[in-house]
Order: sequence, then structure tokens, then C-alpha cells
Amino acid sequence: MILCWQAACSTGLLSTRLVASPVQILGTGWTLVQDGTLSTNMGVSLLRAFAGLSLALVAGISLALISGLSRLGENIVDAPLQIFRTLPVLALVPLFILWFGIGETPKILLVALGSTFPIYLNLHKGIRSIDPKLLEMTRTLRLSRSQTIRDVILPGALPDLLVGVRFAVGISWLMLVVAEQVNADSGIGHMMMDAQDFLRTDIIFVGLAIYGLLGLISDQCVRVLEHRALVWRPLHIQRTGNIG
Repeated sequence: MILCWQAACSTGLLSTRLVASPVQILGTGWTLVQDGTLSTNMGVSLLRAFAGLSLALVAGISLALISGLSRLGENIVDAPLQIFRTLPVLALVPLFILWFGIGETPKILLVALGSTFPIYLNLHKGIRSIDPKLLEMTRTLRLSRSQTIRDVILPGALPDLLVGVRFAVGISWLMLVVAEQVNADSGIGHMMMDAQDFLRTDIIFVGLAIYGLLGLISDQCVRVLEHRALVWRPLHIQRTGNIG
């Protein structure tokens, strides 16, 4: 595919003003690395994504525990979250700018907002899917509420939580694309918006490639965490034994 793409650009079948060739994209990427533009903007984007995802983890886990552990908590928390989940993100951008200004806060909060929902939904499902026999056992052993949550509910819901984190990591990069294209003066999205004004499709493709690679790397990191955190599960032990 890449060879056909390069051949089409070299022969003029594709206009390099509209679609940069792979060679041109690689050359531009190397230039951006050498002059420090790419590393600077990537560092800013990584900080925004990390801060937003951290807030999403705290908010999503807290809300899922409130909603999943009691019927009253679900009645209070679930409906408002489902309403917010269906709101279009672009419609919230003007409000975020009015409420929080044009600095880093609205960008981080937009990332956090989008990333909270998959964490909440998956953890809530995991909590409600705990085997009732395990909960009955905790009552038989007279475990306290905190002990039940720590030793039974959270470990039992951990696989669903990690699935939610994987979805949240991907969504955080999607939300960052939106956030960095609105009143931003740095970041990969800002670099791409500047390139659009000057018809630099090569820089736009470099930005897209960076977003894709960062998404892949972050997803692999979560998968490694999942592999180590779920080492106690019988299915995991069986797979490991089969591989060995």
C-alpha cells in the first residue's frame, strides 16, 4: 500500500499538495525531530492526556463505586452520567471556554470528560456481575464493608475495569485531538492546525501518525498491566501453562 501510495504521488496521480508522499512525510518528520518542534509539542500533548486520564480514573472509579454498591447511589449517579455521555463534545467546547478560559484547564477537562464514561460503565458492570455466592460468603465470614470492597468486589471487577481503561486510553487521544484544535498554542493538534493554514499535508500526516503510535503504545502498556494484574485468574494461569 505504501509503495502504491508513493508511486501515485511520484507519477502525479495524486497531488502532493493534497496528499503528501510517504518519502515527504518521513523527511518532514525527521526535520521536525531535529528542530525540536515535534518533541516539544508531543511533550505537551502527553502531559494533557496523562492529566485528563488521571482525573478520569479517579472520577470513573469513584462514581462506579457509588453507583454499583447501592441502589440509591445508582439512582443519583447513573441517570445524569448517561445524559452527559450522549452530549456531543463539540457542543460543550464553547461552554468549557466560557467557564474555564482558554488555558490548559478546559483541554484537560475535555479529555477527562470523554475518558470517564468507559471506566464508569465497565467498572459498574463488573461490580454488578460479582457472584452473589461470594457476597454471601463475606457475610458468613463477617467481613466489614471496606474489607468486602477491598478483598472481593474490586478484585472481582478488576478485569472489567481494565477493559474500561483500555477504551478510556483510546478515547483520551480522540478527545485530545478536539481539545488541541481549539485555542491551543502548543501540542500535536495545534501543529496540525497550523499546517492546515499553510496546506502542509505532510505535517498533518506526521501528526496523524504520532497520534496513532501514541494510541498503540498506550494500549500496549495497559495490556501489559492487565497481564500482570490478572495473573491470579484461573483462565490466565491456564493460558500461561498452554503457552509454556
